[in-house]
Amino acid sequence: MWPAPITLSDTSVTLAPLSQDHAADLTEAAADGELWKLWYTMIPAPDGVEAEIDRRLGLLEKGAMLPFAILTPKGQAVGMTTYMNIDAANKRLEIGSTWYRKSVQRGPMNTQVKRLMLTHAFEALGCNAVEFRTHFMNHQSRAAIERLGAKLDGVLRSHMVMADGSLRDTCVYSILAHEWPTVKTHLTWQLEKPRD
Repeated sequence: MWPAPITLSDTSVTLAPLSQDHAADLTEAAADGELWKLWYTMIPAPDGVEAEIDRRLGLLEKGAMLPFAILTPKGQAVGMTTYMNIDAANKRLEIGSTWYRKSVQRGPMNTQVKRLMLTHAFEALGCNAVEFRTHFMNHQSRAAIERLGAKLDGVLRSHMVMADGSLRDTCVYSILAHEWPTVKTHLTWQLEKPRD
């Protein structure tokens, strides 16, 4: 299996292989801010968290996804993320299906998580490219992806049918292997600079 299940961590956050052991924390996380009500996202409602964990674990068994629970230093699960759209032959994957409880958004956690995942993707897995995809209307997500240093490859128009029946235009971003050293330097600087 490429990539193989792994735990990634630093002093601020841990990415642990997702399991039903995280369901109670993630149910609470999904309820924080009622994130499932954002029409342009695909975050589970609290009563759908266990089914979403099962869905992601089913994709893991097929080699199509490597899901993680995002844990605080105290071990509380506050969100989920994945390696997905895995293309082992071409050494490409997407970091996606990421969400965090509202109380940890707009802080350093997303940058910490992405630095861990990108470091593993480029330095351990030898990826040629890592993609990020989001809804054209999800301006918060697009801004976060652009702050990471990813570049917009283009927009896949009418790419997906959303739960409400609307069509999603999907923005596709990527970071290439030769760009990674500069992106890593920038992410580290973002995390180390004094906060206002």
